[in-house]
Amino acid sequence: PIAAPTATPSAVSSLRGAPGVHDSGDRPVVSELPTRDLIFHNGLGGFTPDGCEYVITSARCQMTPLPWVNVLANPTFGTLISESGSAHTWSKNAHEFRLTPWSNDPVGDANTEAYYLRDEESGHVWSPTLLPSGGTAPYVTRHGFGYSIFEHTENGIDSELCVYVAIDAPVKFAGLTLSNRSGRARHLSVTGYLEWVLGDENTKTRMHVITSVDADSGALYARNAYNTDFSGRTAFFDVDTMVDEVAARSISGNRESFLGRNGTLRNPAAMAQPRLDGIVGAALDPCAAIRVPLDLDEGQSREIVFRLGAGDSPQAARDLVQRWRGATAALQAFTTVTQYWQQTLGKVQVKTPDRSLDVLTNGWLVYQVMACRLWGRTAFYQASGAFGFRDQLQDVMSLVHAAPELVREHLLLCASRQFPEGDVQHWWHPPSGRGVRTHCSDDYLWLPLVTCRYVQATGDTGVLDELVHFLEGSELKAADESLYELPRQSEQQSSLYDHCVRAIERGLRFGEHGLPLMGSGDWNDGMNLVGVGGKGESVWLGFFLCTVLTKFSALAQQHNAPSFAERCLSESARLRAAIEQHGWDGDWYRRAWFDDGSPLGSAENLECRIDSIPQSWSVLSGAGDAQRTRQAMDAVDRELVRHDSGLIQLLAPPFDRFEPSPGYIKGYPRGVRENGGQYTHAAVWAAMAYAALGD
Repeated sequence: PIAAPTATPSAVSSLRGAPGVHDSGDRPVVSELPTRDLIFHNGLGGFTPDGCEYVITSARCQMTPLPWVNVLANPTFGTLISESGSAHTWSKNAHEFRLTPWSNDPVGDANTEAYYLRDEESGHVWSPTLLPSGGTAPYVTRHGFGYSIFEHTENGIDSELCVYVAIDAPVKFAGLTLSNRSGRARHLSVTGYLEWVLGDENTKTRMHVITSVDADSGALYARNAYNTDFSGRTAFFDVDTMVDEVAARSISGNRESFLGRNGTLRNPAAMAQPRLDGIVGAALDPCAAIRVPLDLDEGQSREIVFRLGAGDSPQAARDLVQRWRGATAALQAFTTVTQYWQQTLGKVQVKTPDRSLDVLTNGWLVYQVMACRLWGRTAFYQASGAFGFRDQLQDVMSLVHAAPELVREHLLLCASRQFPEGDVQHWWHPPSGRGVRTHCSDDYLWLPLVTCRYVQATGDTGVLDELVHFLEGSELKAADESLYELPRQSEQQSSLYDHCVRAIERGLRFGEHGLPLMGSGDWNDGMNLVGVGGKGESVWLGFFLCTVLTKFSALAQQHNAPSFAERCLSESARLRAAIEQHGWDGDWYRRAWFDDGSPLGSAENLECRIDSIPQSWSVLSGAGDAQRTRQAMDAVDRELVRHDSGLIQLLAPPFDRFEPSPGYIKGYPRGVRENGGQYTHAAVWAAMAYAALGD
């Protein structure tokens, strides 16, 4: 089973090494960090032996080369936090309603949420995380399932900051536990700070954000009434300690005064002052800052819990503030989070000769699929917030054993994004549903494939009879590559089974070679110009469609629809023959044909001579000729597998001057992303294909 976290938010005393001490001159003596037994250590970090935490040690003079993040989320709320403590928090949608700013600097890690400690006697200021005001001693970051913990000792004060998001509420907790090991009483203050966005970009929203403070609770509120989709939504920032110190706290909603003129979070002007200025209201550069005083006797520990969240209305925000106040509520939220992940991730456990595979499979991959891909839909270098029709359907296939209820829920959600014609929104933004309708040719086919996978794994045939509404939107004309709009829910509804049938019927459109039309891209969106004229064909899509037809034939037979089952089998057989007649290039399978009839993924091409996915799917679909599929996978090993680098290229050589243009894939540098880099799904499909061949 998945192990419980090795510490609760208040267990700081068990996490530290020898206590720090001060000499009579108050010169700090840095505590030694405890030695940790880590596996797969790379010099900066490694996994704990049970694989349940990734532990990173960093310092001001030795930071990680790039931010190392953990996505903490529930289905409607979350935060992304790096090993340095920088964070970005959102509500409902990680792109459309950011509570705090998102940054994707190529090498940097911009702070917009920060915590500070201040020695009220000396004026010394530091942060419990490496950024923004890291102290002199090293910092230890422990990324776990649903939480991140930061450990540090500065001037005899041990600190542990535990950050997590409630699994069932739009609230983020930052529990800071301080222990005094300095040999004398200490007078400190703790300040929590963040910058408000309440929309997509703070450059557009800051003029509309209005802040206020609750006189009774001391909580800070913020609202942006000009955000059309979230006009009533109200965010809050609050803190509580082990005693009532509302009267002693000071606050500010004015970023300009907190930072100071030309100031930064490394050394903000407000931290040189005994109290914050108390300014809130409109027409400010908005922020939320709360400071509380804290006295610690020698050997004493105290816990301070900051909370950041958002409600659908001002009253809902106030209710959340009251519900989650106090150390008991915070501890209960943490316990619920850790129990949820233990139970969910513990359902599937493997043991193989490769320990690194076990560590990833027994927790981390499923955790990231759920927290990052399905719920957060955000990361350090891409904060989409949108659902991709294909993208999240691919992802949830891995959850059929760990969280089948999420697969079922997502199947019905995706069916609700389908038009009566069988096509779907390529992607859409919740909660409004605004998104794009395209000629992309594989999106809708993932619905029947994942439905087959779900029913096969769970036996839940009842899902096929669930009624789901269609969408109504503007017609997508042949000349339109895409159409961005907010469609309406149609009065027309049908069963999930019928939604799948319509998707398959939509996919039965073929070109001159008898292969599926590629449209404005198949799985590789970057090849959006290959078949945009309505004549280009996709060899990969042929293999993929064969898979869908074969699997859905069995489901249709089970659903008492023998005529459609037979149709699926006959179409699959015809398609298989067309692939073998026209798709084989002599040493591997071609990738596609352009609208003008020229081939792609052929030995005659100077660029993209070979693409991995038709080779992999010739095996995975079972539709390829046995001798040819073996030859094709040998070509993948020879042409695309880079044994020295430990990677599998998607295609080679990368696009540069290829004509006719395959699409925006050429906009990526050679060897980056789809343009000849290693792309996750394609690399895994190749590994699956080799495994299916017994290699």
